[in-house]
Amino acid sequence: MSEHAPPKRAPPNRKAHPVPASRSRTERWRESLEHIQARGGGIEFSVTQGDTGQKSPDLMWRTRVFAVSDSEIVLERPAAVGKVIDFLPGTSVIGVIAVGQNRWMFRSEILPAGPGRPGVNTPFNSMRIAMPTSVERCQRRDFFRTSTASLSMPGVECWPLKDPITVVSAEVANRAMIVAAEINGQAPITSELTLPDVGQSFRARLMNIGGGGIGLQVARADISSTGRSPLLWVRLDLRPMIAAPLGLTTRIAHTHVDHEQNLYIGLAFDFSFNASHKDFVSQQLERCVAGIKRPDFRAAA
Repeated sequence: MSEHAPPKRAPPNRKAHPVPASRSRTERWRESLEHIQARGGGIEFSVTQGDTGQKSPDLMWRTRVFAVSDSEIVLERPAAVGKVIDFLPGTSVIGVIAVGQNRWMFRSEILPAGPGRPGVNTPFNSMRIAMPTSVERCQRRDFFRTSTASLSMPGVECWPLKDPITVVSAEVANRAMIVAAEINGQAPITSELTLPDVGQSFRARLMNIGGGGIGLQVARADISSTGRSPLLWVRLDLRPMIAAPLGLTTRIAHTHVDHEQNLYIGLAFDFSFNASHKDFVSQQLERCVAGIKRPDFRAAA
């Protein structure tokens, strides 16, 4: 080294004031939301339930993000079994933004329809919610819980379906049992529920509802049970909104394993073996929605 060479400077101490990883990720929620919108992705939201004296399970819809601005998020209108669901302006909601293993929850409300002709300034099948001023990162072990908001998602019992033809009698019996339970005001016990020809059951959690199906989370201990058939018979426990568990046939559309090694399953409703069951399922899900949003409808009125 030359005797006239300048002395080397010590590298800057970049770890003197580290930003906590959780804080850094939380501060990027707006950027993540814009990325979701750019790639045609969606977020999830649930209607905040009022004080009805008896807590019903929460329902979560996954809807596409059409646009993002400083004041609002424009979403695809939610649907169930092909029917669009309408909520009144002012309805309180809890939203969930999910990117990889990061999930943020926020509180918002549904806004009145925006100006302009549908299809020009806003898509025809859209709804608007207020842009949140802040979000909170979900607890690592619970996708739907923060210090200020929490959701209780319904449980789902699933069976690999062996003989699809046998779902007809099971769905007819399920419909008769729900109607009888509504009349009598008494839900049946589990052993009375009729099953089609199925394999070993496993438990799951309802993650979201879409226009033509549902999303489930299956614990990693039960993943091996899901690959035994492309068809699943599922039983949604939506009591007290529905008098007895609702049984229906589904087909596995897609799957992926999350960062906790749990399995996410996208299921499409399948009414090809009993077309008449579609209207009944639609009516029951509409009843659930009405039961959840009724306090907000009364307040708005």
